[in-house]
Amino acid sequence: MSEHEAYLRQRKLYKLKVNATQILLLVFVIAIWEIAGRLGWIDPFIMSQPSRIIETLKNLHNEGTLYYHTGITVLETVIGFISGTILGTFIAFILWWSDFLSKVFDPYLVVLNSLPKPALGPILIVWIGSGPSAIITMALLISLIVTILNVYSGFSQVESDKIKLLKTFGATKLQVFQKVIFPASVPTIISALKVNVGLSWVGVIVGEFLVSKAGLGYLIVYGGQVFRLDLVMTSVIILAVASAIMYRIVLWFEKMLLKWR
Repeated sequence: MSEHEAYLRQRKLYKLKVNATQILLLVFVIAIWEIAGRLGWIDPFIMSQPSRIIETLKNLHNEGTLYYHTGITVLETVIGFISGTILGTFIAFILWWSDFLSKVFDPYLVVLNSLPKPALGPILIVWIGSGPSAIITMALLISLIVTILNVYSGFSQVESDKIKLLKTFGATKLQVFQKVIFPASVPTIISALKVNVGLSWVGVIVGEFLVSKAGLGYLIVYGGQVFRLDLVMTSVIILAVASAIMYRIVLWFEKMLLKWR
């Protein structure tokens, strides 16, 4: 066996150990949670427990509301995520293209980034209405400014020597962007995607807390109002699973994009 094959085998075993440990840790936490509820160490009504969550999932499935509410939240999140990433990257490109605009908008972007976006919720309801558009807009606002700042920072930090070299050969600004700036900034854009996964979910759930009549955020609010805390915990678990799946999709996209690059 060559040294390279031995190294690959060692890396594969290490990754397998990590995955196995993660699964065992999850199983251990779930088991302790269930045992604690059955033995009275915690109040199952307040803290819920895995068996009650599974029962709630079955009930939601039988009622036909599980996929309905989950689908609405996932759709709103995906729309907010994609639009925030695309629009944020485009605005970052404009700021990179025009040094004048970047100087003008820099303080405003900093202020908007520090502004708590949920505070704009009531204003959005009045301006846009209480439908899904207000929820998607909330998700867009939360992820947009962060995307602009991160991607623009990546564009600005590309090595100047590479840019000078292309300009020496007569490259236009658009060619500089296509050949140097964008390829070098792919890791930054991927990092923005990873951050936007969490921000988009936050924006959608906050929006659903305020105005929605459907979705996982609505189930959490409704469950809290009627003291159905099993419903609250079930919705939170569904959110965790959905966000983890979405994050894995971004990781897959990163792997494909870096391979293409």
